[in-house]
Amino acid sequence: MSSTEIAARVQALGPWFHNLDLNGVATAPSHFLGDYPAVKWRRFADAIPRDLACKSVLDIGCNAGFYAMQMKERGAARVLGLDSDEEYLAQARFAAEVNELDIEFRRMSVYDVGALGERFDIVLFMGVFYHLRHPLLALDLIHEHVAGDLLVFQSMQRGSRDVCSVKENYDFWTTDMFDHAGYPKMHFVEHKYADDWTNWWIPNRAGVEAMLRSAGFTIAVHPEEEVYICRRDARPYAAGPVYPSRGEAS
Repeated sequence: MSSTEIAARVQALGPWFHNLDLNGVATAPSHFLGDYPAVKWRRFADAIPRDLACKSVLDIGCNAGFYAMQMKERGAARVLGLDSDEEYLAQARFAAEVNELDIEFRRMSVYDVGALGERFDIVLFMGVFYHLRHPLLALDLIHEHVAGDLLVFQSMQRGSRDVCSVKENYDFWTTDMFDHAGYPKMHFVEHKYADDWTNWWIPNRAGVEAMLRSAGFTIAVHPEEEVYICRRDARPYAAGPVYPSRGEAS
């Protein structure tokens, strides 16, 4: 396709959240975050293996496919991108076509990943967590159904960057730890944040790290302020309801 043809399709498929370079045509050159997500990718790209030959990759919330294409360009044998927005998927399919990359894209929610029936060597879960009404459920489902080895996680964070030491248990009358800035916390947005009504839960750093561990992921590397490279591990507690209390988990 000529640059003129690509530019016309980019315009027709817009607006774009990912600023992609499609044979010299930028899809979102005036992005409020700059050259996004390339500017973020450059800060943690070295934390992911450069040779992904024989590896399978699942990109949950792929948007226009930037990260999915990066994985394919590193030689991943199979890359599957999921998104619940058909407009983003149309952008991703077009971008992959222009870049001549064999990537599959499906319309699917993170809550439905169990239907895939397979595990992936690398799962990307970038920029989705804070858009979810039920974020910890999403992490549990990823751990239970699709994560094979690595989870690459990113979430917007607000509040303190401190992480305070937390005991295994506190008695009912101990409450002062909840006032510490570095205690794991989630900020709930009832209406909008940054003009986006889908920004529901925004954690602080301690909250992100605690929830990853709670879902059964061991943090291996923290290469960028919002990005964590995790290994799938055993969950610390059994899944299921916790009320009424039955004492310590077996």
